[in-house]
Amino acid sequence: MSYQKVILIGNVGRDPSVTFIEKRPRAAFSLATTETFTPAGGGEPIKRTEWHQIVMWDAAAEFAEKYIRRGSRLFIEGRLRTRVWEDRTAIKHNVTEIYVDKFELLSRQ
Repeated sequence: MSYQKVILIGNVGRDPSVTFIEKRPRAAFSLATTETFTPAGGGEPIKRTEWHQIVMWDAAAEFAEKYIRRGSRLFIEGRLRTRVWEDRTAIKHNVTEIYVDKFELLSRQ
């Protein structure tokens, strides 16, 4: 048996983009998480930002369309999904997304 869970708290990087796939709403947007650490030898703290691709379906996607905006602070629980797609020049791309199971809007802008 195996198990995976992703928990993130971060800021939305762009307004959700909502599309419909087989009549199901799907919201996609980016989420930034930032960690601050001090180098081993001391010195100025360093901030490192990671960008995550977030996907919400159905009622969560409808909520995202109405209430989530760029700069909103979110708590997200979900699972990783990697998909492969091919562009117009036949180059294959991999993208890892977080499919949301639970979320909470911590603030709105």
